[in-house]
Amino acid sequence: MTAARKKPSFGLALLLGTLSAFGPLSMDLYLPALPTMQADLHSSATLAQLTITASVIGLGLGQVLIGPLSDRYGRRVPLLAGLALFTVCSLLIVFQTDVRLLIGLRFFQGIGGSAGQVLSRSIARDMYSGAKLTSFMAVLMAINGVFPIISPSIGSLILMITSWRGIFVLLLIIGLILMAASALYLRETLPATRRSNELGRAFVDMLYLLKQREFMAYVIAQAFSYGSLFSYISGSSFVLEGHFNVPVFAFAVLYAINGLGIIVGTNLAGRLSARRGTLPALKMALYGLVGVGVWLVVTSFIWDSLVLLIVGLVAMQAFLGMINTTATSLGMNGEADRAGGASAMLGLFSNVMGGIASPIVGLFAATNAMPMVGMIFVWAVMALLSYFLIAPRRRA
Repeated sequence: MTAARKKPSFGLALLLGTLSAFGPLSMDLYLPALPTMQADLHSSATLAQLTITASVIGLGLGQVLIGPLSDRYGRRVPLLAGLALFTVCSLLIVFQTDVRLLIGLRFFQGIGGSAGQVLSRSIARDMYSGAKLTSFMAVLMAINGVFPIISPSIGSLILMITSWRGIFVLLLIIGLILMAASALYLRETLPATRRSNELGRAFVDMLYLLKQREFMAYVIAQAFSYGSLFSYISGSSFVLEGHFNVPVFAFAVLYAINGLGIIVGTNLAGRLSARRGTLPALKMALYGLVGVGVWLVVTSFIWDSLVLLIVGLVAMQAFLGMINTTATSLGMNGEADRAGGASAMLGLFSNVMGGIASPIVGLFAATNAMPMVGMIFVWAVMALLSYFLIAPRRRA
């Protein structure tokens, strides 16, 4: 039985949606600063992009620790501890002058931020199941989707008045606010009677999920789709600012336009799931992402047009929003007793795949958008193929 089934308050949805957005908060906010941070720290483009990779890997590995811990000890204590770690690391990053130390701190900052990602999904699963879970996940993802829209603009405004370090001052403040709000307003949603009896058992239960083909089909497909997302995240500032000579603030505006696709996609996922089912919505999104990949490669190769690139990226974000909402809902729906572990596995594979994808674009000596859009297409194809290869066949 779920802990509660009444309609959630807007405040709770806003808090959980913001907690789930530590990825955008940790990365999109300072994407416009990557070139200037690279110059200030006398770093290479690859090392600068490794600050993204370190954060992404921390976000993934942290979920593996925090998910089972929350299945054993409840949601509140691991969440507050993670938020505290995120806040402390943000403070330390402000004073860093060595890019290698900054990369290390970004890793631990990611571990702290992972608490918000993994436990927002776990709390949602504690409260809902089935179509209601998909609908609530769509709300959380829509709130989450606002941050990629506003974060680069905020980051660009900060860069106009101070250095990239000011962005991490803002992250410090955000961490403090979320920690206070969670401590004051977020109740425990996992009663003691539903918790794992032993911590070791909670980790074993999480590893058990690796044997579940249907669950892993959702996990792997979502993870490969994150490869497309992070190819875009890590390459967008260099392509738009470097290749197309887009000013920093204009980059933030274009990034915000692209981010609107996430809100459209999550809303569409909720509507399609209610009408046709969550699984058909996921399959439609996987095919759509491949189609967008084809569009991006063909248009970049033939015309190299900024307008056509932006059109394709908006569509890509929409299909990614659909995949994230539906795959998360399907993966979490059957794992009420292992919600923390299931959420951790979804987060781990997605973030690690994003961490792998991020520096790959930087390895190419790009003079156009082809390395970025080429990798978007490759990961999209792998997402589609992996689902159909791993998922057990259903009887007609």
